[in-house]
Amino acid sequence: MASGFTRPAGGRAARTNGMTASRPCHENVTGPFNTGASALHPACAMTSLLLHSPSDEHTAQGDGIPPGAADGASLVLLDRDHSILAFNERVLDWAVREDVPLLERLRYLCIVSSNLDEFFEVRAAAHLGATQDGTAKGAYGVNSFEALALKAQALVARQYALYNDSLMPAFAALGIRIVPHGERTAAQRRWVREHFAREVRPLLIPVGLDPAHPFPQVANKSLNFIVRLRGGDAFGRENEIAIVKVPRALQRVMRLPAKVAPSGTKFVSLSSIIRTHLADLFPGRQVVEFSQFRVTRHSDLAVDEEDVRNLRTALRQGLQHRHYGQAVRLEVSAGCSAFLADFLQTQFALPAAALYRVHGPVNLVRLGQLVDLVNDPALLFPAWRPAWPAQLPRPGGILARLRRRDLLIHQPFESFDGVLGFLREAVGDPQVLAIKQTIYRTGADSEQMELLREAVRRGKEVMAVVELKARFDEEANINWAEALESIGAQVVYGVVGLKTHAKMLLVTRREGGGLRRYGHLSTGNYNPRTARLYTDLSYLTADPHVTADMDAVFDHLANQNRVPRLKRLLLAPFDLQRRMIEKIDAAGLAAERGQDGRIVAKMNALTDEALIAALVRAARRGASVDLIVRGACMLPAGVPGMTDNIRVRSVIGRFLEHTRVFYFRSGAQEDVYLSSADWMNRNMLRRVEIAWPVTDGKLRQRIIDECLVAYLHDDRDAWTLASDGSYARAPRALDGHGAQGALMARYAPRTPALRGAADL
Repeated sequence: MASGFTRPAGGRAARTNGMTASRPCHENVTGPFNTGASALHPACAMTSLLLHSPSDEHTAQGDGIPPGAADGASLVLLDRDHSILAFNERVLDWAVREDVPLLERLRYLCIVSSNLDEFFEVRAAAHLGATQDGTAKGAYGVNSFEALALKAQALVARQYALYNDSLMPAFAALGIRIVPHGERTAAQRRWVREHFAREVRPLLIPVGLDPAHPFPQVANKSLNFIVRLRGGDAFGRENEIAIVKVPRALQRVMRLPAKVAPSGTKFVSLSSIIRTHLADLFPGRQVVEFSQFRVTRHSDLAVDEEDVRNLRTALRQGLQHRHYGQAVRLEVSAGCSAFLADFLQTQFALPAAALYRVHGPVNLVRLGQLVDLVNDPALLFPAWRPAWPAQLPRPGGILARLRRRDLLIHQPFESFDGVLGFLREAVGDPQVLAIKQTIYRTGADSEQMELLREAVRRGKEVMAVVELKARFDEEANINWAEALESIGAQVVYGVVGLKTHAKMLLVTRREGGGLRRYGHLSTGNYNPRTARLYTDLSYLTADPHVTADMDAVFDHLANQNRVPRLKRLLLAPFDLQRRMIEKIDAAGLAAERGQDGRIVAKMNALTDEALIAALVRAARRGASVDLIVRGACMLPAGVPGMTDNIRVRSVIGRFLEHTRVFYFRSGAQEDVYLSSADWMNRNMLRRVEIAWPVTDGKLRQRIIDECLVAYLHDDRDAWTLASDGSYARAPRALDGHGAQGALMARYAPRTPALRGAADL
């Protein structure tokens, strides 16, 4: 089936295999839903696929492609960690934009803080360790740590400047204020004092430091105070430093009651309440100086799977220590004295570059509570209610429809409830004998997991491949594994040394004299909460080749036997990387022969050097390459003589971009793959991942239209990557439309009967 992708004006026309492109390009993404074969007017396609990124400068930093990897030439790659920070700068832009509702701007500010927390928890330890050892370890060393810290410090400074100079004044103009102590009325101060005495003071345990009271264990990302005191203690000793740990259970922002704040909407912060009453914690002594502080610790669990008898037990034990790993970042109030800052740095063994002085709360993430406390619809995005998937019948007829054709759900524009409907139908069908599913991130409260438990109770064979090592979801997954095992489900933990990141759900049903399989494959997780916030594709099929491959993969995960030759699925760590490279090289060779050579790939990150080298080879041979990479991208676009034919753009929207779609054209051959894998080394070689071809022509065209062409047309939320690693806004049209906005318009429910249950 034709894609509508064509070559530039003056080049050879794209082969259309008999299909006719007739719809205007703007109808393609904003008009009525249509699964017809036609996609784009050819002229529109030429424009949409030839957007060039600016490339005025050609310097880069990072690791190079091995010599010879790109036809004998070398290309210096961009630094991965700097690219991650650049992604967060693009997210922060949503907090800057005045066309975004005010509470949503605050939410994006908090998202950036949350992202930075995870960045330090996962990515900083290697840089810091090399710095502390005084040695260079590959790309890690003193210089790499200080360069990273410099960029992170600049981003944090932008955050707090935006918070203090823009967001808080904008809230104040609407009568919404976090009232500091100096501006509280007498009645408000009385309320704060009573709240402190009743709700806060009983939970605080100030610790004066001396030989019998060493520096206490401070948990990762917790709020604390350091206090310097004058005067002797009860025994006449002058131990001048005390630490006050603040329990996580305490709410960080509280609304002042109407009786003391009759006008506007006023709040007080927990940190301000404690600051105001610090002296009450040290009767008979004088508080000379103090500061909030917060330490971030390395939190990536490391378990030697080859050396443990029970991975689940080892991980549960590791979780107990996660909150007290190596310190990697220290945040203090901007006014913290050099004496107190030096004291803390010494305690946590951190260099000066790891110290962050902030002009506001040390934990902006917890300020997100304000979004829920205010909860004014006028200051939020209009609620998005995903439509029931257009292709799916109402629950009860999904399996019958799958026997006729494959089905596609585009989340969150269509409701994840379609996936749940598929599973509900399977659980309730007495002819369904077995259900197998991979579980990576599903959340602590999951209807899907409850449905699997119900399937066991109904006598069906249930196999769950639970990835215990899903970062920061380990505890939830351990709990679900134990709950499923306790009622008789077969639970396995994948392959030693690899994470199981593939997203598969397989149903086996007795039909006639035999068995038939029905499968669900996805680019995203089985998590109903993130399914309302992330863009993903769910693919439902009864294709016997695809479902047989899925069954073979499940068998491999259970018994680790050799995987048979698969007919449809590509499987990491075995052949996914190799087959992607083959497709890229085929497009390059086709272009070299004067045929159509075209690559369009959408993913979350591009850091795998072998795949980058293949893209550079293909581009140098004349293939036209467009990459839509949400986050980290190490491939510099627009380097003369190397990546002239490669354009990289990043789209940051209301929803988190999460789909992985790969399009290859080599002469007359056209392929579209969906995948659970980004083009990262870990996904290709250290995880169990899948990719699968889309063979249904109408679905393939729909994916191309909605996930590739729409994003190459985006002139509202897109950024383009330059050769030096910097990003610039894509040129904006006066009436520009983002891809996500266009898709929301396409999928907006036309009648209440079509509305799904999910609601942002």
